[in-house]
Amino acid sequence: MKKEGQIRVDSENLFPIIKKWLYSDKDIFLREIIANGCDAIKKYQSLCTIGEAEDDGNSPRIDVILDKDAKTLTISDNGLGMTADEVEKYITQVAFSGAKEFIEKYSDKTDAEGGIIGHFGLGFYSSYMVSDTVEIDTLSYQSGSEAVHWSSDGSSTYEITDSERTERGTSVIMHLSEDGMEFCDSIKLRSVLKKYCHFMPYEIFYSCVQEKKDDEEEKCVNITEPLWLKAPKDCTTEEYEDFYREVFPDINLPLFWIHLNVDYPFNLKGILYFPKQTDKLQVMPGEIKLFSNQVYIADNIKEVVPEFLMLLKGVIDCPDLPLNVSRSFLQNDGEVAKISKHITKKVADKLVSVFKNERKEYESYWDDISPFIKFGCIKDDKFYERMKDIILYKTTDGEFKTFSEIPKYDNKVYYVSDMNAQAQYVKIFKDNGIDAIILEHNIDTHFVTYLEYKEAGTRFIRIDSDVDEALKSDAQEEDKEENEKLIQLFKDALGMDKLEIKAQALKSEGTPAVITINEYQRRINDMNRLYGDMFGANNDKAKETLIINTANPVIQKLADYEDEKRDLLCRHIYDLAAISQRKLTAAELEGFIARSVEVMDMV
Repeated sequence: MKKEGQIRVDSENLFPIIKKWLYSDKDIFLREIIANGCDAIKKYQSLCTIGEAEDDGNSPRIDVILDKDAKTLTISDNGLGMTADEVEKYITQVAFSGAKEFIEKYSDKTDAEGGIIGHFGLGFYSSYMVSDTVEIDTLSYQSGSEAVHWSSDGSSTYEITDSERTERGTSVIMHLSEDGMEFCDSIKLRSVLKKYCHFMPYEIFYSCVQEKKDDEEEKCVNITEPLWLKAPKDCTTEEYEDFYREVFPDINLPLFWIHLNVDYPFNLKGILYFPKQTDKLQVMPGEIKLFSNQVYIADNIKEVVPEFLMLLKGVIDCPDLPLNVSRSFLQNDGEVAKISKHITKKVADKLVSVFKNERKEYESYWDDISPFIKFGCIKDDKFYERMKDIILYKTTDGEFKTFSEIPKYDNKVYYVSDMNAQAQYVKIFKDNGIDAIILEHNIDTHFVTYLEYKEAGTRFIRIDSDVDEALKSDAQEEDKEENEKLIQLFKDALGMDKLEIKAQALKSEGTPAVITINEYQRRINDMNRLYGDMFGANNDKAKETLIINTANPVIQKLADYEDEKRDLLCRHIYDLAAISQRKLTAAELEGFIARSVEVMDMV
């Protein structure tokens, strides 16, 4: 038998479109061809189940064979195969859908439609992204069928002849083009197989003709029953951790995980892991892999997985999604929006459960999971409503408290962003019985602003931003005239026109002076440092205010010193206040060291 013909399509020549526009990632051709093989196997098994085909007892498998000398890549399956008429229909008449016909024929007999990717169709033609010529060698499961060979060089013509194939199934032989020569590399092929086919439902075996040894044992390159398919009650901690190591290159084990297993109102399975954050200042990006019937689709599709959940690591398998899913499809599909909301709810439910039943364990996770939770609250008000009662705040004493439990002073909440840099302020506050919470992550700059919006009437103030009334001494009345003289003395000694100087008695007599920074201006500057000058303010250093403590003995004796020594002490007092507030510049540190030597000479 020999037959030549022209491939029938409903538009102009299909191949240039496929090669250049259909797939943005050339590697996807391997997924498409192997997925078609899985589909053919699944259909054959379904037909055997309903008695339409006879099971020959052969284990289902797909072989990926590279021949570097011949420059061919062959994908073989032992699925249901095709007759000459089916090759004619499904390969040369692209507009027809084999999967649709299959479902319509057998939907009343079996649940065969679950897992239908498509009976060849456009997925097969992705092979031309890397090939000059493609051949198909196939033999149908149907009794009395003859093997068929099909080939086309990428033009709109094809040739069908008899084949010598004796085993049921289909082989796709791709003669690699110059553009596809990268797939003559075993390392490249194994990498693509791991990315796209690692969890496909049937065993995949890879071999290279030039590398294969006669006594070498065949090894399956994929996992056919990934952990997410098991019922959560049947999974052990060791299995969850091993699966995490298998999928993600992370030397740290996850803190805990959520196993998703939903059958209604949509089909969804997966595992989301809460990774350990290795950087305490930056939010480390996660990775959520999206699958459809164990076939990899993409990473981090925000239409399916809310943006803030992408800080997690995990896998989600949603059979209702098409393989070649587009952003526009996801954005306009109502079911996708429901899936996204359900995932968010399940995550919130898990966190609430851990908080209520294992609070100590929850507290031990908090430093790692807090950036994810805070980011989620900022991005999703509904998530905040679910989480607001279990958001924890660590006090400077190391205790974890909820928002209702944290100390508030006239609806003010004091916080620390750097326990070392702000140690002096922490001591002043503690000496006066005022507690503060620790908010040291970069995201906290945004989070406190969000909380002030959500918790109307509450203000968050960093402890170095202002000297509150609670810290001012009430033991003596202020002498305004003397204070003005003191302020002028410091102004003359420091010579800093932009520095605001105030004088007032503090309860903590041991501190000669402190520097404060306006809370609002500092927040704007912090955001500008993170994102550039996008908040309408310049990047100048936030305005400092020097508070001279008139209750301090050193300050009270300043007038007794000669002008030169008094100026030196004023400078030194400012240096000490600056060190307690921030890191000195190189020039400031050099001056501080020199002045320290001079002060010691005064002793």
